Amino acid sequence: MGLGSIGLPGFLLILLVALLLFGPSKLPELGRAAGRTLKEFKDSVAGINDDDKQNKPEATKQDVSAVQGEAPTAADAKK
Repeated sequence: MGLGSIGLPGFLLILLVALLLFGPSKLPELGRAAGRTLKEFKDSVAGINDDDKQNKPEATKQDVSAVQGEAPTAADAKK
């Protein structure tokens, strides 16, 4: 049973408990803070993924030939 299966009654119960604990004036502020935190986390993960893509070397035809044991051709030397 995962979090995706709490259903509407469970969600309403959680919302009611949060309302009782924090009061109606604090809930929007808490929601904004949670949203900002999630956005920062998402941006950080996207930045890490972009760095990985930029640092990943591209295999060239010459690199593939060297791995396969073939000698580079004159056309490869011009590149």
